[in-house]
Amino acid sequence: MTIAASPHIEVNSQGVPYLAGTQTKVIEVVLDRLAHHWDADEIQRQHPHLGLAQIYSALAYYYDHQKEIDEEIRTELEQVEEARRAVTPSPFFVRMRAKGIL
Repeated sequence: MTIAASPHIEVNSQGVPYLAGTQTKVIEVVLDRLAHHWDADEIQRQHPHLGLAQIYSALAYYYDHQKEIDEEIRTELEQVEEARRAVTPSPFFVRMRAKGIL
């Protein structure tokens, strides 16, 4: 079951906001804005299946829920770092690091 948070945003049963009619999470659009400093036009160039209204809605949803979404981003980054620390480097990676390439 999804809940319409706005005309372009739906929140699924797990509480994850998506752009309506797509499989694109709001957080994905937000990360494009934050990580790459892309404006809405550039986000649309990179994701041509999204309309500008959808992109602006995702950004508006972010600013309305910034604290929660920023916390989710922090949590996901911590999980990535934890996973990186838990993985043994591959032999290729070890050789490249020994050569000073990485």
